Amino acid sequence: MGQAVPTLLEVQTAMRHKLLECGDPAFVGVLADALMPADRLNIYRNTSRSTLTKALRLNFPAVERLVGEDFFAAAADSFITREPPRTAWLDLYGEGFPKFLQGFEPARTLVYLPDVARLECAVSRALHAGDPELLEIARLTGINAYDRAHICFSTHPSVSLLSSPYPVDAIWRAVLAANDAAMRAIDLGAGVVHLLIERREDEVAVTRLDEPQWTFAAALFSGEALAVALEACGDPDATSWLAAHLAAGHFTGFAFEGALSGKAPRS
Repeated sequence: MGQAVPTLLEVQTAMRHKLLECGDPAFVGVLADALMPADRLNIYRNTSRSTLTKALRLNFPAVERLVGEDFFAAAADSFITREPPRTAWLDLYGEGFPKFLQGFEPARTLVYLPDVARLECAVSRALHAGDPELLEIARLTGINAYDRAHICFSTHPSVSLLSSPYPVDAIWRAVLAANDAAMRAIDLGAGVVHLLIERREDEVAVTRLDEPQWTFAAALFSGEALAVALEACGDPDATSWLAAHLAAGHFTGFAFEGALSGKAPRS
């Protein structure tokens, strides 16, 4: 009886293991019988890893400059093996890279590196996010006080928040600007920074918020009701912050907390 011909799924799985160098001998035999010599497959492997490393370099330019090309290439190679892309769209490849760096032993002394990577992830998401219609502020007029307190906003996909114990925004800017003097002036012990990342007409902006502003925004952006956000920050200026968020186009819609739970809002 002749040898069974590998299925397409078996060949694809074997190629994936080879490209990622998973080293399972069971798959080596499949490729030997069904595909091509190993040296030809290595061409595909090298091209694939080179493409993915380039995508990571484009998405994390500050991280690469902080650690150097060789260090970054080694980290990228390890990350690619652990977390290969799940889509052909590589603009956002590396969402798991900050968490990977947090456990990457050679980067252990660069305590701020994972948060710099998180900031770069947020900037990349803002840059490549879709462009849904913004909430029309006029839709909020005429809503009674009770229902207004129970409004839950939908946040624009380009808007996000980041909190870090290190001044990662200052590090990010200094590194990308190749400003050695600014980098030397950074105080890693200056305290926590709270950041708002948003896409504007001609740029992605990274802005510092104070703690009450960040607490208020974090509650709103996570879908909490307005009353909950106001109580969380406990600041009388919060209503003006809401107006600023609305004017900046940070929301795409809203619903009532009661409606989300199946209860009709008051009329």
